[in-house]
Amino acid sequence: MYTETFQLSNGLTIPQLGLGTWLLNDEQAQQAVHDAISIGYRHIDTAQAYNNETGVGEGIRAAGVAREELFITTKIIAEAKTYDEATQSIDESLAKMGLDYIDLMIIHSPQPWKEFREQKRYFDENRDVWRALEDAYEAGKVKAIGLSNFLQDDIENILASSKIKPMVNQILAHVSNTPLELIEFCQQHDILVEAYSPIAHGAVLHHPEVKVMSENYGVSVAQLCLRYCIQLGLVVIPKTAKPDHMRMNAELDFVISDEHMENLKNVAHIQDYGEHSYFPVFSGK
Repeated sequence: MYTETFQLSNGLTIPQLGLGTWLLNDEQAQQAVHDAISIGYRHIDTAQAYNNETGVGEGIRAAGVAREELFITTKIIAEAKTYDEATQSIDESLAKMGLDYIDLMIIHSPQPWKEFREQKRYFDENRDVWRALEDAYEAGKVKAIGLSNFLQDDIENILASSKIKPMVNQILAHVSNTPLELIEFCQQHDILVEAYSPIAHGAVLHHPEVKVMSENYGVSVAQLCLRYCIQLGLVVIPKTAKPDHMRMNAELDFVISDEHMENLKNVAHIQDYGEHSYFPVFSGK
């Protein structure tokens, strides 16, 4: 079981490997979270937009592990762009999960999903949402605060007015789509980068070059992709509801050579994410 951790800028410890729960309903999320914690996972990632926070909370309680041993992340819905909406959103997540505190709460997107990567940037609105997160942090409702899908100028907007700087930026990052400049910018500002969909939501599994390399290492394509992100210094949160995949995703005791890391950084960009291409983050917007 891969158990390496990072320290956030406020000193909080975060496991480098977590379980993602996107596209799981409450019942599926409850079982997946219970299974993952039983296997040894201590980092669980959800979001208000996933509509499964209740199931995640039930899975946490059913697993029977002390709360302080777990790291739970959720995200303010992308459409909440006022201070009051964000404050209400935070309280709703606490209530749905039945938790006294959330380890990490992040803004899910700088723009509402219907306007993702469009011209309106919501700079003023995101500063208001960030202020709500700062207040929740100071009140002890959340232990760490961060961002998701924020580009460099989105982050600079928050840094320019924040009392507490972002501790995390969670972004789409995987073999064939690695925003290295954004990652470097975040790391220079002591903002930990988390990679969601680190296995490209399955789109990379049949990539010929990646498949051959994984066979050379005697690992699966998924394991190679996770190890790639780990060696870039990223947190990885692969989503699965299958215990066998959870176990395999946690077997990462190998090292990709520098040469192969460079090769993976330059793998041709995935142009088509198949059935998931309609989601804003995969649409190429």
